[in-house]
Amino acid sequence: MHDDTNNTTTHPDDAAEADATAATATDTSELQKQRDDLYDRLLRTSAEFDNYRKRIERERQQTSESAAAGVILDLLPLVDDFERALSTEHATHPDAYRQGIELIHKQLMEILTRRGVRPIEAVGGVFDPHFHQAVVYEPAEGRPDGEVVEEFRRGYMLGDRLLRPAMVKVAKA
Repeated sequence: MHDDTNNTTTHPDDAAEADATAATATDTSELQKQRDDLYDRLLRTSAEFDNYRKRIERERQQTSESAAAGVILDLLPLVDDFERALSTEHATHPDAYRQGIELIHKQLMEILTRRGVRPIEAVGGVFDPHFHQAVVYEPAEGRPDGEVVEEFRRGYMLGDRLLRPAMVKVAKA
C-alpha cells in the first residue's frame, strides 16, 4: 500500500506561473519607479526652464533700463541748458540766445554720435527709398531725375540700422 502522508505535490506549471507573476510584479514595480523618476525629472526640468525664462526676462528688462538710464543721464544737462535758455530774456540779446541754442544742439549731436547715431546725408544724393521718404517730386532745373534737392527732416542711422528716414524733395525730369 502506498502512504500518502504528503498529498501536496507541486505541479511544474504552477511554479513557473508563480515565478512569472513575481517577475511581472517586480517589472511593474520597477517600471512604476522609473515612471515616477521620469515624472519627477520632467517637473524639475519644467520648473528650471520657467525660472530660466523669468531670469532672462528680468535681465533683459534691467539691460533695457540701464541703457535708457545712460541716455537719459546724457540728456539731462541739455534739459538744464534749455531751461536756463528759456528763463533768460532773449529779446534783449538775440545773438547770445542763438549761440546758446547752437551750443545745446552741438552737445546733443555729440551725445548722439557717442551713442552710434549718425545723420543721413541726403541733399545732392540719389533718392534711395531705404533711407529717404519722398514728400515732394517736382521739376528742378539743372538737376538729374531722382536727385534729392531739399531735406525737410533729417534721417538718422544707428550703426547699420535705420532709425528714421530723411523726408526729402526729389527732382523730377
